Amino acid sequence: MLTEEERVRYARQIALPQFGEEGQMRLKEGSVLIIGAGGLGSPVAMYLAAAGVGRIGLVDGDNADLTNLQRQIIHTTADVGRPKVISAAEKLTAINPDITIEPHNRFVNADNIHNLISNYDFVIDATDNFDIKLLVNDACVEAGKAYCHGAIWRYEGQLTTVTPSSACYRCLFSSVPSKEQAKGPIGVLPGVIGTLQATEAVKYLSGIGTLLTGKLLRFDALTMQFTTISFGISPDCPHHSHKHN
Repeated sequence: MLTEEERVRYARQIALPQFGEEGQMRLKEGSVLIIGAGGLGSPVAMYLAAAGVGRIGLVDGDNADLTNLQRQIIHTTADVGRPKVISAAEKLTAINPDITIEPHNRFVNADNIHNLISNYDFVIDATDNFDIKLLVNDACVEAGKAYCHGAIWRYEGQLTTVTPSSACYRCLFSSVPSKEQAKGPIGVLPGVIGTLQATEAVKYLSGIGTLLTGKLLRFDALTMQFTTISFGISPDCPHHSHKHN
């Protein structure tokens, strides 16, 4: 049940058609693991905390740096040199002291990812490394865990959501794309994409709306254009190839 304080805190959400107290209870009982506490992870974590997601895990082994502050809005100047997950956890608790924040001060790798994702209902890929993105995809698909992929570069961003029955990231990218010297991104870009990722998490947990499964949503900040690209299960994807045999 929701407390009276929670009914007041989430009143605007509870009043929404299709949402109600049932949707809010689903958020309260739900859990999300955010992999990466940087540009994308900042808005994702802040909005999910404000929305009332009952348990939020943060995974990042990095410390906040002065160059991060232009886009990683969960960290302040005073946090430079501190572990990102500790800095982020403090802000999230200040936003909403009624939820549980679980900081994991480590980098995700093949040895720990399965254990990390196992205890959460939904996973957010807020990383900036293609190898790790493939690792997150593979682990979530193998575990039957729904997750939302997000990526940003210069002035462009993209996201898609993967569920056990949908096409996955490897259906789009079978191998690591060629790497070019990273420049940017413009500071507001991860705010746009991260907020959309948080929206997907809220929709998944509360059971409302239609998820971005089988669709890649792309955003160009220079032209303010959103483009949706539909994609299906690839017969070359190692996770789905058996379905075509």
